[in-house]
Amino acid sequence: MSHPPQAETVTSGADKAKLSAAAALAVAGIVAFYMLASQGIWVRLSALLGLFAAAVVTFFVSEPGRQLIAYGRDSVREVKKVVWPTRNEAMQMTGYVFAFVFVMALFLWLTDKTLEWALYDLILGWRG
Repeated sequence: MSHPPQAETVTSGADKAKLSAAAALAVAGIVAFYMLASQGIWVRLSALLGLFAAAVVTFFVSEPGRQLIAYGRDSVREVKKVVWPTRNEAMQMTGYVFAFVFVMALFLWLTDKTLEWALYDLILGWRG
């Protein structure tokens, strides 16, 4: 019996440094936003967004960032392989679902009324 290969993640010191730098840049953006409280909102937002953009770029040049991009590309490729139903097929399946829900609602209502009749009228003798 063969076992599937285990995924190995090798994280180099450079990647750890890049991830730490990305986190530090994101925190620095938040700190800068609040430290520049006396400045105008555009200066504060520019500092926040600029440092966040630097953090994102730093993350995407690391190995986990490249893996995330590859995952996204693979996901898009798989979604393109999906055979989507035609409008007629979608409408037909929707009709089946509505019909099933109606039949189940009717069945549950009849079951409830039958049990109510059996318990209250026949067994307990309550007429209410």
